[in-house]
Amino acid sequence: MTIRMKDIARDLGLSQATVSKVLRDHPDIGESTRRRVLERVKELDYQPNSLARSLVTGRSFLIGLIAPSLLHPFFAEIAIALSDVIRDRGYSLIVSSSEEDAEREKEEISRLLGRHMDALIIASVGSDIQQFERMNSKAQPYVLIDRDLDGVDANFVGINDKRAGYLATEHLVSMGCRRIAHIRGQDNSPGNGRFEGYKEALRDNNLFFSNDYVVRRNYVDIETTRRGAEAMRLLLERNPKPDGVFCFNDPLAIGAMSTILESGLRIPEDIALIGCGNLPNNDWLRVPLSSIDQRSQMVGQHAAELALNLIESKQMPHTQTTVLEPTLVIRSSTQKKRNK
Repeated sequence: MTIRMKDIARDLGLSQATVSKVLRDHPDIGESTRRRVLERVKELDYQPNSLARSLVTGRSFLIGLIAPSLLHPFFAEIAIALSDVIRDRGYSLIVSSSEEDAEREKEEISRLLGRHMDALIIASVGSDIQQFERMNSKAQPYVLIDRDLDGVDANFVGINDKRAGYLATEHLVSMGCRRIAHIRGQDNSPGNGRFEGYKEALRDNNLFFSNDYVVRRNYVDIETTRRGAEAMRLLLERNPKPDGVFCFNDPLAIGAMSTILESGLRIPEDIALIGCGNLPNNDWLRVPLSSIDQRSQMVGQHAAELALNLIESKQMPHTQTTVLEPTLVIRSSTQKKRNK
């Protein structure tokens, strides 16, 4: 027999409203009452009727995440952080992937909105802002993460990408590198920001910038390790070869590492290597990888809190931009002796 909320209320001699408040973790319920209700819920294995709750509140209690790739550890860490925060408030996360395809991203946005998501969190791969303008016109809550979009008034959470590029390149300089290459990303806010930081660090240290030492990858979140290996093969054809490489992200750097080692060169003695993302497996690579920490957990946490605030506000608040500062994490791949 299906257990209903009113059955629990009748068993305990409480009102249905009191039981509902306990299940929603409402603060004005006494601890003894809360404990009684939760014990009875556990005994009866009660499962709240989410459809009934949605009909009463007008909310689905679902938040959608659209990421460029579900295999990229950076977005996986963001998804975990998002889920942890919203779960405590009674929401569930629906995760989808655009596979770095702008048209597929549009389809996924429409599909999730069709399922009545209360908010969307999007790492956008496109540049067309029309769909975001339509969401603004309908007061549909959404938050952009990692990639900001010019021309749209949107809530955003990400890192200072120019600072990330600067930190990585300046660290290579401090390790004695003088011919520093960059495997860069797309023409979006992270790709352009990290590229600008790379160039600025070269200028500040009186080092020559050459386009010959820059290789662009148009896809940086799917099949990324292979793309990094291909880019590094191109850089090894340069004369002279680079003695340091800053990669847009860690998976690209892991691919570059395999090419360097397969060519018989040493890391960092011949070529120092640094990525961006500070992924959990960086310590366990053949050469532990130096990286820039993108604060993925904090990005997820801030985006979740912002989305919940948008959902629960009685009127649409002013848009917010949260830019987190990246940090340098040094490992063996860059610890070469400085030139004297």
